[in-house]
Amino acid sequence: MSIIDQFIKKSITNPKTIVFPESDDERVLRAVEQIHNQNIARPILIGKAETILKFAQEMGIKLDHLPIIFPTESEYFLSFIKAYIRKRPNINEKIAEKLLRKPLFFAGMMVSEGRADGMVAGVSQATSTVIQAASLTIGFDHGLSNPSSFFIMVLPEFNGVRDHILIFADCAVNIQPTPKQLAEIAVITGRNAKKLLDIEPKIALLSFSTKGSARHADTEKVIQATQIEREIAPDLDIDGELQADAAIISSVAQKKVKQSAVAGKSNVLIFPDLDSGNIAYKLVQYLGKAQAYGPFLQGFAKPVSDLSRGASVEDIVGVTAVTVVQAQ
Repeated sequence: MSIIDQFIKKSITNPKTIVFPESDDERVLRAVEQIHNQNIARPILIGKAETILKFAQEMGIKLDHLPIIFPTESEYFLSFIKAYIRKRPNINEKIAEKLLRKPLFFAGMMVSEGRADGMVAGVSQATSTVIQAASLTIGFDHGLSNPSSFFIMVLPEFNGVRDHILIFADCAVNIQPTPKQLAEIAVITGRNAKKLLDIEPKIALLSFSTKGSARHADTEKVIQATQIEREIAPDLDIDGELQADAAIISSVAQKKVKQSAVAGKSNVLIFPDLDSGNIAYKLVQYLGKAQAYGPFLQGFAKPVSDLSRGASVEDIVGVTAVTVVQAQ
């Protein structure tokens, strides 16, 4: 059973309400039909009901039974404006109303105000736009100051283990995270690894240096991040700075690291910047023949998932299942 099939199986046990603000895309409508029929989630579409239903009918998609909400006609519209202003008192009512007319922002407020458990978007909106809308409406989880992302990498074989799972972060959002941001990324990624995949996280903050083998401002950033991370999450197994081989190969770790609960057995790899993270996951995917699932957004107060603009119907269904499990 694939990772995504496992998420689908979990989602069916306790389906949640997920809002889809991009109802003008055929892929979303086909995915939503499947999501509803398989009881993966309780979907809500944002848009004009007559327009969506006509489009769906032309495509042979049955959506008559699903809730469809148009922002300005919704019973929640005015209360959402007030709630948004309470969150951001520097915003006047006119600007708040203009923002909440947009499906993405309205959907974000539905999640923020408990009218939905999560949001899935991104087939027609850039990742930066999805993140901006979620940041302004839903906000960040307690103790976090920025969103990030993670990939689930499934290697065909590693160290004699078939379908070996590694978590990579951040490979899609933060270009040059500060030490504090890097620490936050490590903590939330480790906790998601445990919550979503039921694995005990061994978190390695990666560098071109292992325990002072080289000195540079970049290595100092990773060392500082490790110290911060240990302060904010003493319950997690964390170590850094570690080179990639010292993080995942026990024989190398024994030579390079005197004592560590993480070195040589890491399953959560935290990259120091977006260059290294993005390059690494693509090399492992294409040269190592690994399956790469993601990027999944994290760090928001409630679940938000971003889709590639090239996402297939199957991708949307899978990401929705992950979003449901996050909401559970």
